[in-house]
Amino acid sequence: MRLWKWIGVAGVAGVAATGVVVARNERQRRAYSPDDVRARLHERAEAIEIPEPTPTVEGPEIGRWVWLRRRLRGLVHHRASRRKADRGLR
Repeated sequence: MRLWKWIGVAGVAGVAATGVVVARNERQRRAYSPDDVRARLHERAEAIEIPEPTPTVEGPEIGRWVWLRRRLRGLVHHRASRRKADRGLR
């Protein structure tokens, strides 16, 4: 039985070592010089299309968030006042 345990441990170690080698080779393959990275970033930045800003109008979605924020704020204040009341504070 011990032999199978050692074979299993050796197999796990072999898989881990293979993963390390593959990861190292991938990093070396993808290694870019700082100039290459800068050039790629400039290309991506130029490719981005910036949409025209639209005027914001407070709609029903914003109203819901305001309602939720007020509701949660009220719950927090309500709990704090109850704790004070439980301790005999006002």
